[in-house]
Amino acid sequence: MSANLAFPLPPAPVWLDDPTEWATFTQPSPQWPDCQESHLLIDGMHCAACALSVEQALRAVPGVQLAEVGAASRRARVVWSAAHTQPSAWLAAVERAGYNAIPALDGPERARRKQEQRRALWRWLVAGFCMLQVMMYAMPAYVAGPGEMTDDMAQLMRWASWVLTLPVLVFSCGPFFANAWRDVRHHRVSMDLPAALGMAVTFAVSTAATFDPQGVLGHEVYFDSLTMFVFFLLTGRWLELRLRDRTAGALEALISRLPDSVERWDGTAFTRVAVRRLRVGDHIRVLPGEAFPADGTLLQGRTQVDEALLTGESTPLGRAVGEPVLAGSYNLSAPVELHVDRLGESTRFAQIVALMAQAASQKPRLAQLADRVARPFLVGVLLAAALAGVLWWPSGPGHALMVVVAVLVVTCPCALSLATPAALLAAAGRLAQSGVLVRRLQALENLAQVDTVVFDKTGTLTQGGMAVVAIRTRGSMPPAVALGLAAGLAGQSLHPASRAVVAAAQAQGVVPEQLRQVEEVAGQGMRGMDALGRVTLGSAAWCSVPTGFEVNETLRQVYLGDGLGWLATFDLSEDVRPDARQAIQALQAAGVRVELLSGDLGAAAERVAEQVGITVARGGCTPTAKLLHLQALQRQGRHVAMVGDGLNDGPVLAAAHVSFAFGQAVPLAQRQADLVVTGDTLGRVPQTLLMARRTLRVVRQNLAWAAGYNAVCVPLALAGWLPAWLAGLGMALSSLLVVLNAARLSRN
Repeated sequence: MSANLAFPLPPAPVWLDDPTEWATFTQPSPQWPDCQESHLLIDGMHCAACALSVEQALRAVPGVQLAEVGAASRRARVVWSAAHTQPSAWLAAVERAGYNAIPALDGPERARRKQEQRRALWRWLVAGFCMLQVMMYAMPAYVAGPGEMTDDMAQLMRWASWVLTLPVLVFSCGPFFANAWRDVRHHRVSMDLPAALGMAVTFAVSTAATFDPQGVLGHEVYFDSLTMFVFFLLTGRWLELRLRDRTAGALEALISRLPDSVERWDGTAFTRVAVRRLRVGDHIRVLPGEAFPADGTLLQGRTQVDEALLTGESTPLGRAVGEPVLAGSYNLSAPVELHVDRLGESTRFAQIVALMAQAASQKPRLAQLADRVARPFLVGVLLAAALAGVLWWPSGPGHALMVVVAVLVVTCPCALSLATPAALLAAAGRLAQSGVLVRRLQALENLAQVDTVVFDKTGTLTQGGMAVVAIRTRGSMPPAVALGLAAGLAGQSLHPASRAVVAAAQAQGVVPEQLRQVEEVAGQGMRGMDALGRVTLGSAAWCSVPTGFEVNETLRQVYLGDGLGWLATFDLSEDVRPDARQAIQALQAAGVRVELLSGDLGAAAERVAEQVGITVARGGCTPTAKLLHLQALQRQGRHVAMVGDGLNDGPVLAAAHVSFAFGQAVPLAQRQADLVVTGDTLGRVPQTLLMARRTLRVVRQNLAWAAGYNAVCVPLALAGWLPAWLAGLGMALSSLLVVLNAARLSRN
C-alpha cells in the first residue's frame, strides 16, 4: 500500500549530512574503499517497477557507486562517496522520483509502519462497507423480473450506487491514482497504472450510464464490479503488507532489541540516561526484562540471558561475575551491573544487524530477472488492453471498455515480482532466528544446488577452543621462555592454536615477549623479530623442523623456531564437536558428498575424519592447495559449499559456490562467507541446506503459479468472459497466494 498520501514528502533532511549522525544508518563499505554504505526504507513502493525507478534515481546521483532496492523488503542499500555527495543529495533524488526514503534504523520508522497499516485498514473498511451497500442496491436489478421494478426506481438505485462509490474512488483508491499520476509525470509505468486506469474507466462508463442512460456508452452500470474489485485489491494488499512485515520481521525484531535508555552509575547513584550517551568504560545496571545496550563484562550479580537471535541458542544461558554479555541479548532473571566494553558498530549486535540489512536489500538472480520482465510486461498489458478495446468496440463501447478493464486488472504482474524475494526473505528471516545469517540472498539459490560440502577441520569440525597440554624445548631453554616468545607472536593472531598459546601464557603468568615486524602468513603461521633475529610460530615446515623430528602425526602440534631451526613444540588438546557426526550423517542422508581439507598433517586429519564419518580427507593442505582441490571439484561439474572458520580460508571461501563462516569466535567482519553461523551448532549447516532446497521449491511453485495464472486468465479476459470484479479477485488472490506460500518458510 502506498504511503505517499499517508506521509507528506518533507525536504531532504540536511542534518543527515553531519557525519556524527551517520552511525544510525551508515557504516564504511567493506567492498568500496573510501566509501560509505547506507541502508534505507522506501515509502510508496510495492512492486519491481517501483524498485527499478528508485534504483535509477539513486544511481543518477554523482558519487553514488551502487544502489540496490528490494521490492519485497522495501529496503535500499546505497554505497556512496562522501567526497562527491552527501545523504541529503541522494535522499532528495529519491523524493524527486516520487518516493520517500528514511534511514532504516531510524526510530520513527516503526511508527510510520503502524500508521501505514492503520490507513490501509481504513481504506479497506471503507471499501468493504460501501461495496456491501452498493451490492444491496444492485441486487434488485439482477433478480427483478420484467415489469417488477419501475424505471424511476432503477435510476434511484443507480444514483445511490454512484454516491456510495465516490468515497471508494476518492479515499480507498487514492494511492492507486496518486502512484499512477506520479508514474505519468515521470514517464514510466508501474503496477498501479493499469489498476488506476481500470478503476477510472469503470467509474467513467458507469457515471455516463447513470447521467445519460441513452448515451453512446449505454445504460449498464458497473458500480458493484468497481467496488468489489477495489475491495479485493485492498484485501490482497493489506494482507500482503502484514505478511511481508512478518516475514521480514527478524531484522526489525533484532534492530528493536536495544533499549532507548539504561541506568548508569554517576559516582553516587544510578541515573537513567539515553543509550547514545554511553561511553566505553561506563558502569551500568540492567534490570530483568531489559536488553543489554552494549557488549560488556558483569561486575555484580548473576542472571540468565537470552541470546537466541544473536547466537541461535534458544536455551537461556547463565552469566556470572567476570563473564561477558552481548548487546541485544535479554537479561531474564536478576538485576546485574556491568562494565561497558564495546559500543555501537564494534559490538557483535551491530555487525549482525549490518549483515542482515545488507541481505534484505540484495537481489538474487531470479528476482533480477523478474525486475527486468516487469516493466516490459506492464507495457505489454497496456497494449493488450488497447487491442482488446479495438476488437470489442463494434459490440458496444460500454462492453468494450469493461473488457479493457478486465485485461488491465487481471494481468498485473504483482505475483511474478513477489514470487522470488518474498520466499528468500522469509527463509532468511527464519534462518536468522536459528543462528544463521544470510549475507547474500543469492546464496540460498546456490545452496539448493550444492552436491558437495567441504569442511575445514580446526575450529569447524573441532571445538574452537584448544589447550596447551605439554611443552618441549631445545636444549636447556626453559619452557616459560619459549612460551613467552610464542605468546608474543600468537597475540597478533585469531587462529585457535594461537589463542591456546596466549591462554597458556596467561594461565602461567608468563609475560609475552615484545617482538617487531610481526605478521601472519595464511596457512603457515606467524613470524617476527626479537633481539637475536627471526622467530617463527606455526607448522613444522614453517619453523624448519627436520622431517621426523619432534613430529607426532596423531597430535595437534604447534612449533616454535628461530634462526637455528626448531626451538619448541607445543602439544594441544583438540576435541571434535559433539554434534559433528550427526551433522555429517544428515548431509550424507540428503545425498551430499562430504570431504575434509585441513592444514594439519594427514594422520591428524584422517583421525578427525574417521571420528565424524567422513571418508575423503586430505591433510597438509595450504590455502592454495585447498583452492586447487575445490576448483578441480568444480571442473567435474560439482556444486561445492565450503565450511571454514573464516580465518585463513579466504580464497577457498570466496571461490566456492556457497561458503559458511562457522563458529562464535569468528569476527563477523569476515566478508568472504555467504552465510555466517553465529552459534556453536554444526547441525545448522545441513538445516540450512534443507531450508535452501525447500525455499527453491517454494520459489518454483510461486513462479509456476504466477505464469499459469496469467496464461489462463489473460485469454479469458481478452475473450470477454472475465468480469471486472472477478479479475480484481483473481489479481488479489494471486499475489496473496504467493506471499502466503512464502510465509510457510518463516515457520518451523
